[in-house]
Amino acid sequence: MTMSKLPAFLASVLLTVVCSGFYHAAALSADLRPMPAKSAIRTGAEQTEQYMPYLQGKRVAILGNQTTILGKKHLVDSLKTRGITIVKVFGPEHGFRGNASNGAHVQDEVDRATGIPIVSLYGAKHKPSATDLADVDVMLFDLQDVGCRFYTTINTLSDIMEACAETGKELVILDRPNPNGYVDGPVLDMKLKSGIGKFPVPITHGMTIGEFAQMINGEGWLPNKMQCKLKIVPVQNYAHAMEYTLPVSPSPNLNTQQAVLLYPSLCLFEGTIVSQGRGTRMPFTVLGSPDLKGIYSFSFTPVSLPGKSETPLHQDQVCYGLDLRKYDTAKLRKAGKINIQWMMDLYKAYPAKEKFFDRSLSKQIGRIEALAGTTLFKEQITMAKSETEIRKSWEPQLTAYKVMRKKYTLYP
Repeated sequence: MTMSKLPAFLASVLLTVVCSGFYHAAALSADLRPMPAKSAIRTGAEQTEQYMPYLQGKRVAILGNQTTILGKKHLVDSLKTRGITIVKVFGPEHGFRGNASNGAHVQDEVDRATGIPIVSLYGAKHKPSATDLADVDVMLFDLQDVGCRFYTTINTLSDIMEACAETGKELVILDRPNPNGYVDGPVLDMKLKSGIGKFPVPITHGMTIGEFAQMINGEGWLPNKMQCKLKIVPVQNYAHAMEYTLPVSPSPNLNTQQAVLLYPSLCLFEGTIVSQGRGTRMPFTVLGSPDLKGIYSFSFTPVSLPGKSETPLHQDQVCYGLDLRKYDTAKLRKAGKINIQWMMDLYKAYPAKEKFFDRSLSKQIGRIEALAGTTLFKEQITMAKSETEIRKSWEPQLTAYKVMRKKYTLYP
């Protein structure tokens, strides 16, 4: 018998049980999901009453970074002061304290504040080994994601789930809101699978980390369709369409809320000759290139910024283009769409079009096909296809994904 066919009183009791503690791997049917109240959003980490008793007496490992906070303190510090035994910490891209540059390998170290060993998952290895987990009873996952396929948090999640599945360890996820909670973009062609795209999802996948973990299990995306034991502490009073301001920058080059909200649209420019502002104090809020002088009046100059961008595209050159620092990002959320018009406009304005997607011009230019998730996007831009035509090519895969996604959502 499915949950949707349960008697009304029994369904009500089950919902109370689910909402009062951990949420286990199976997704709730749509009619049983609690609607968010008007009270403040509470992240999974803030609901200490839901998971602290469970961690007592266990040897805990934590996958975290600078966004892993409880109030104004790092969760690791809070857990330690509350008597939780933390045997090690695993650090993702940018490191445990979030001060490593984009793509920079991070070494193992000992946390100066707590003396706890830190195992890097963005250096020699990307997932914990069986040896790493031998002295661990339970893994705790608490990272702020930004809801994009090419942001590496979901890759780290998959690696952690795989390691836990292989070793029989349980994974507790303290869920956090997705600041870009809408679904849009081409679904990744798995022939283009890479480090910036591992799953057949669109650019903005519209999932929280807890929801995405359920989707990884449910769709059999782990090797050999392994299943990871999951416990999820859901966010309270949250819906995907809500505005959510991140309390901590999720990475060095997403240093403002504006950057976080523009990132799904502007990161596509990493596959072009156009700078997204890396090497400035305003990354992912500006676009420009030296070749656009005389076409745009706004300018900026990328420089080497240790810990943020050591060798940015167009370093020490004046770039001309668009200033999006005051762009109304609410338009993106309300429309539920990334902005591809900026790509279309800048390509049209670029005087040397053969350079626009030419990766041989700089090591800082990525592969546009891998970023977009399709080989069609580059061709569509160069052929000046309309936005309507481009978006039509994303179907029927995008609609099919939206239907599949509903099986795993925890929030309206």
